Amino acid sequence: MTKMSLKVKWALRMKSWSQTEMDSLLDGITEPATIISLDYRILAANRAYRQTYSQRSDLINQTCYGVSHGFTQPCDLAGEACPIKLCQESGQRQRILHQHQTPEGEEHVDVEVSPIHDAKGKLVAYLEILHLVKEARPRATGSQGLIGRSTAFNQMLSLMRRAAPSDITLLLLGETGTGKELVARAIHDSSSRRAKPFITVECSGLPETLFESELFGHERGAFTGATGRKRGLVEAAHGGTLFLDEIGEIPLPLQVKLLRLIETGTYRSVGGVEPQHANFRLICATHRHLKQQVEAGEFRADLYYRIAAFPIELPSLRARKEDLPLLVESLLKRIPGAEQVKVTREAIQCLQAYPFPGNIRELRNILERGALLADEGVIDVQHLPAECVYPQSVIQEADHLPQRLIQGEVLNLDELERAYLNYLVDTHQSLEKASLAELLGVSERTLYRKLKQVAEKQPHH
Repeated sequence: MTKMSLKVKWALRMKSWSQTEMDSLLDGITEPATIISLDYRILAANRAYRQTYSQRSDLINQTCYGVSHGFTQPCDLAGEACPIKLCQESGQRQRILHQHQTPEGEEHVDVEVSPIHDAKGKLVAYLEILHLVKEARPRATGSQGLIGRSTAFNQMLSLMRRAAPSDITLLLLGETGTGKELVARAIHDSSSRRAKPFITVECSGLPETLFESELFGHERGAFTGATGRKRGLVEAAHGGTLFLDEIGEIPLPLQVKLLRLIETGTYRSVGGVEPQHANFRLICATHRHLKQQVEAGEFRADLYYRIAAFPIELPSLRARKEDLPLLVESLLKRIPGAEQVKVTREAIQCLQAYPFPGNIRELRNILERGALLADEGVIDVQHLPAECVYPQSVIQEADHLPQRLIQGEVLNLDELERAYLNYLVDTHQSLEKASLAELLGVSERTLYRKLKQVAEKQPHH
């Protein structure tokens, strides 16, 4: 809580205030702020709140959940965690990440609620301050940044918001393609170091012989070919954020030097004598299981505990499937030439059934490919890769068929067709028959006839 927020709470405690006086007092807080009664009604609101949520003068006495969410009942009764309810139960300040309706559209908001007591210590109201989240959006946007609204995404975003203002070392964990560098940059942009450099070190792409030179720099004559002094990435990140991507790839001999840098805040350039002072915020990322590497002796335990002070798990796309239509819309706006491209409902259904081992990076590649194949500007099922449409086992079986035919194996076409149709229907239950027929290259009527024949030939028990 800021000094101004504490000042407002103390002033409200010392005397009774009129609504006009409370509005004026709240205007000392730069972010949207309200005073809310015990029955969730707005008693006062500052200018920032009115500008963000409504220019109307009739905000007073409206419910906070009605203005913020359009709900007819408190958040906890509408399936959301309610910071006021939690504050009432604990008697302590509470922070919850919510999605609020604003004139600009839906936005992520970090809601902070504190209890207000009178001079006798009786709870009389709540001070609510709304920190608008600028590093992420719960709606599609063409600008760069994080997009999502699922529970898994919001849990990650909440941890990011907690960590960003501090200088604590962060460890981003997640599969390849989940957007670890994007998250690291969002944390940097929300920190006090935002005006300073954000420097990325690709640990997996640097050979051991060059790693030290790239990280710490080198002096002229330090080795053959060092014709001049080179500034290292640690020096380039001075005052800002150093992002070590795929830190699990760093060889053991170099882990010692990285640990020394973190522990002492100093380093020496290659060929240098005088120690240099480092000033950066460290964010690390990996798709590996570092604890297992520690147990296997492949990663230093002391380094692990230094970098894992505040781990943040990035959810896979499988864990946030409800975000997929939102991500599809947003990514298409960011792909040059695909800004007006649409995706059919059937294609979305196929994508939601696909496990996405490559996560968001793979989704973007699929959309780029689909946009090039969709002559009419609409990505449909036939524009998706086969692995998104057919089960992997079917694809593998299809790959084996030519070899089986070459070997002279006689295949029963009737049985093969029946088994294949059964498998498609079972694994694509959400797909409409018209789309399935199009995939198979037959009319919908023909598909229904074949499915009827399959059903009649099923063995009866």
